[in-house]
Amino acid sequence: MEAQVAVRPDLAPSWIDLADWVFPYYPHPKPTKIAERAYGDEHERAWVELVARHDGYIVVTPEYNHGYPAALKNALDYAYVGWNRKPMAFVSYGGSSGGVRAVEQLRLVAIELQLAPIRDEVNIPFIGRALDPQGVPIDELHRKRLEAMLGELAWWARALKAARDQPPSATTPS
Repeated sequence: MEAQVAVRPDLAPSWIDLADWVFPYYPHPKPTKIAERAYGDEHERAWVELVARHDGYIVVTPEYNHGYPAALKNALDYAYVGWNRKPMAFVSYGGSSGGVRAVEQLRLVAIELQLAPIRDEVNIPFIGRALDPQGVPIDELHRKRLEAMLGELAWWARALKAARDQPPSATTPS
């Protein structure tokens, strides 16, 4: 995937590994939307700033027991405003389902974070035999789906960035 993203002039990726962003389970008594403005912890503030800097996201996730990993949910929960009005695409992997159930759940979380989950996604079943030694999908269908997903992500990122530059005139109650 990294190679396909790297050759696209309409994308400027930053790769974020959640192993570098470990947080305790959300400890704040206030919702993130309020608490993130006053995070005292430098690591928490850095995460909020990192999320805010990007115009779109691709989540790559495994599926475990019909869901996505707790570390991913925790990372999503530590920021709020920085996610708002940006597109999110999904690449999932797992057993025979290829992670589709994890993505189904993530779409609901993305909507609550005011992200725009895009329709096109890549789901890779049996990941251990689906990639070549360089990590490129063997099946041409996965490469085509990835290209379609990247094209949609780039379009949505441009469209929503332009829209964010002109925010709504009235705040909607949450």
